[in-house]
Amino acid sequence: MKITDVKAYPAWVGHRNLCMVKVETDEGLFGWGESGLSSRELAVVGAVNHFKEFLIGKDPTKIGALWQEMYRGQYFEGGRVLTAAISAIDIALWDIAGKALNVPIHRLLGGKQRDHVPCFITTIKPHDQSLIEEAKMFVDEGWTVIRTAAGDLGTTERASTVDIRKSIAEAAEVLTELRRQVGNEIVIGIDYHHRLSVAEAASFCQMMPSGTLDFLEEPIRAETPEAYTSLRQMTDVPFAIGEEFSSKWIFRPYIEQGLTNFARIDVCNVGGLTEAMKVAAMAETHYIDVMPHDPLGPVCTAATLQMSAVVPNFSWYEVPPYGRTETVDINNFFENAPSPQAGIFEISDLPGHGVIVNEEAIKANAFKFWECPRMLKPDGSYTNW
Repeated sequence: MKITDVKAYPAWVGHRNLCMVKVETDEGLFGWGESGLSSRELAVVGAVNHFKEFLIGKDPTKIGALWQEMYRGQYFEGGRVLTAAISAIDIALWDIAGKALNVPIHRLLGGKQRDHVPCFITTIKPHDQSLIEEAKMFVDEGWTVIRTAAGDLGTTERASTVDIRKSIAEAAEVLTELRRQVGNEIVIGIDYHHRLSVAEAASFCQMMPSGTLDFLEEPIRAETPEAYTSLRQMTDVPFAIGEEFSSKWIFRPYIEQGLTNFARIDVCNVGGLTEAMKVAAMAETHYIDVMPHDPLGPVCTAATLQMSAVVPNFSWYEVPPYGRTETVDINNFFENAPSPQAGIFEISDLPGHGVIVNEEAIKANAFKFWECPRMLKPDGSYTNW
């Protein structure tokens, strides 16, 4: 079996673009993968086209060797654009392997270790009574793990102003009250979207009684591990870090130095299933659980669930909050899209990752330029979204 083509499709699906990649073979088998580099999909398409030039004619079952060639085949190794492209191709190759053997990918990764994948839900309500009301509604529906958001998520139409001191004061107050109302059996976390400095993140944690939060996700930028070392010394709140990490090497200091307590592996950014499994194994040696990142499409979800089924060190899977407000039916583009029921994902036993992509629908929905919302401090300077 030989690779005959590699096609990249950046397509608008409602709230943003998805970057889908199809790998075709001379035996009629094909696989689908997905890239995770949101809002820079055309850069990924360019990288995929570069990889295509030497992938055609190669054996698609030599997944590890092809991963190494894609990663090391240029003088400038790694980086988020290249690994996002590698991720999509790698997932597609695993999809082909599963289809060729008529087994789900999890059978090829060692077999599933759990009957289903537990997951958490996110409320994107502002830091006021509406957040408490929605969180309690989730509890009534049976959810036991609830993540809250950073507050104002902004819009793409205009820049939003965020006052961090006001934000952390409001968040600390509402989370303290939420904990009081739902009790200690419910897991509560918050994703601060890299908006804080070390001092702001420490102050935020210190505003709440110990035990209020079960995890604090991405409070500060992660380029400098030493910054997290400093923050780690100022708070006892567990950290969930890694959704932007593009290799096992970038994960390494966060795992080895105990800077993250939950590894937020993004299969569509870290280098696909091949690299994700290595990061999960590294985390296992330090008793760190995997908490996958997934704000994307059904192929990302399906592939990540295959990994989630087989790793022993697993906490909860992310249920993207965006679909609850989406106006486009994702089922127009995909069949067998995973959907959580009662706080769990069932594990697909279909060949490959199980998702069928409507290629014609994807092709028909042209790419649209989309930018992340811009966030400003009160003085007019930029901060992180």
